[in-house]
Order: sequence, then structure tokens, then C-alpha cells
Amino acid sequence: MKIVTVIGARPQFIKAAVVSRTIEKYNESAGNEEIEEVIVHTGQHYDANMSEVFFKEMSIPQPKYNLHLGGGTHGAMTGRMLEKLEEVMLSEKPDVVLVYGDTDSTLVGSVAASKLHIPVAHVTSNCKYRGFTSMIKKCPHPCPYKKNVELDICKAINKLMISSHLLSMQRKMSQLMG
Repeated sequence: MKIVTVIGARPQFIKAAVVSRTIEKYNESAGNEEIEEVIVHTGQHYDANMSEVFFKEMSIPQPKYNLHLGGGTHGAMTGRMLEKLEEVMLSEKPDVVLVYGDTDSTLVGSVAASKLHIPVAHVTSNCKYRGFTSMIKKCPHPCPYKKNVELDICKAINKLMISSHLLSMQRKMSQLMG
């Protein structure tokens, strides 16, 4: 199985470190079919203190692709990111694309994979989304927080939502159970 992991911002690096180590341990187990993880760094956070330091200190495998796309307006960055991520996905032909959180990298990774009919697994805490839903009823503005636009779109696209927060997992289970 081949997984393309799309990361680009500090919170994603932290979550990806845990998943990458888990994949490595799984691959070391005798008899398991190996999982190939291809890490793609979009460059959304490109400052050494917001990016490189996490790879070094958390022993995250170096990205196979670093797109260096940070900076500029959100529209310009996400447009360039969509083009480059699509190229990577067409070249790598992953079985699944793994995204984290609610950033521009999450949104664009989800959209690129969806357009190419590649399943997306989305690791998110889901806590922000619950708060956003209750806030929207009280707030006259259609989108009080930009990041939740990305989360709304990703929730509509992605096939598998994985919670990284125990309380969110309990909420999801209670929703599924009725």
C-alpha cells in the first residue's frame, strides 16, 4: 500500500510524526505487507522555526517532495499547491492520501485527491468544528474563522475521518449509535 501524506504546517508535522513512526514500526513487523509513505511538504509554513525544527527534533522522515509554495495570497498559494500536488499524485499513484487538520494544505490535498478519485483519510480533532457550528448560530457573519471553511469542505470530500482527540471519537461514536 502506498500513502501520500500531505503536510505543510506546524500542527500537521506533530501529528504526522506519530503516524510516520507507527508506519515504520508496522513495516518492521514480520509478515506485514509493507506500507510505503511518501511525504509531501507543501511549504505552507516555510520558516526554519516553523518547519525544519520539527523534522529534526521529532525525527520525521524527510519529505520526498518539498513544494516550497509558502507565501503570497491564499488564492495564489492554493492554486499553485493544487497544480503541484496533482502532479505528485499522478506520478506516485497512491492508494490513499493522508491529510491532517484544517489548513490550506489539508484543503488542497483533499481536493487534488478527490479530483483524481483517490480516497482521502483525514486526521482531525473535530473539536473546532463543533465549536464553529454552535458559534455560527450566534454570529451574523457567514464565516467567523477562515480555517473552518477548509474543514467544512474537507468534511464534505473526504471518505474517512479519523479523530485524534478522545472526546471527538466519543462524540462520533454516539452519533453513529443514534
